[in-house]
Amino acid sequence: MPDRPLAAPKPALVARVLQRCAGQCAVCHAWSQQTICEPCLQRYAPVQPRCWTCATRLPQALVDRPRAQCGRCLVAPPPLDRTVAALDYAFPWDGLLQHFKYHEALELRDSLLERLNAALTAAEVDAPDWLLAVPLSAQRLRERGYNQAHEMARALARRRELRSDPALLLRVRHNERQAGLRLEARAANVRGVFAIDPLRLPQLRGTHVALLDDVMTSGATLFELARLLRQAGVMSVQAWVVARTPEPSDQ
Repeated sequence: MPDRPLAAPKPALVARVLQRCAGQCAVCHAWSQQTICEPCLQRYAPVQPRCWTCATRLPQALVDRPRAQCGRCLVAPPPLDRTVAALDYAFPWDGLLQHFKYHEALELRDSLLERLNAALTAAEVDAPDWLLAVPLSAQRLRERGYNQAHEMARALARRRELRSDPALLLRVRHNERQAGLRLEARAANVRGVFAIDPLRLPQLRGTHVALLDDVMTSGATLFELARLLRQAGVMSVQAWVVARTPEPSDQ
């Protein structure tokens, strides 16, 4: 009986294998001593002037203006004292972040985290008392197997010698995925979703907090958490995100 021909590997499987191969860039697959090679970093991770409070991209003319804000934040200031984003949520970072988030590609964590850490250093951020990851619901945690924001927060806290605790912020209600909603519906979708462990409230009162998430789009999730923390007596709240979704006009 003749042997059956081997099925051609699926492109997604090939890409996943290549990303896991030591010595190959996760973007261009050229041989590299790091997960993302230097030419790809220079091409896809340029320094961008960003709004002080929401990290949306600003015109290059404002690159040297301190604490520059976008028009939206000037009209309606968000409940964040500052937001720092390392990258635009665009090629290749959107694919790498999705792979890290949904496929347990933990080998990408350090490269993505390095981009955020470099952005924080360049921004000369004030060191917070707490670095807290955006929490997941129990259902979402079971689906993914881990909280990608907590994995980053834990590693970044070690690097920057900050306190971090995944049990301090709680997600008390499972809600629809933000990614499937229109921007105007996202704020309503996260209202009442989060809480603070009531036994830990004294530990937060009077402190300074940085919230960490992988991607910021409308800001609804981070704004809701910032409002909750301020109600609990937190003095200031920053948001640190790996990537910021560009405005439609910037894409």
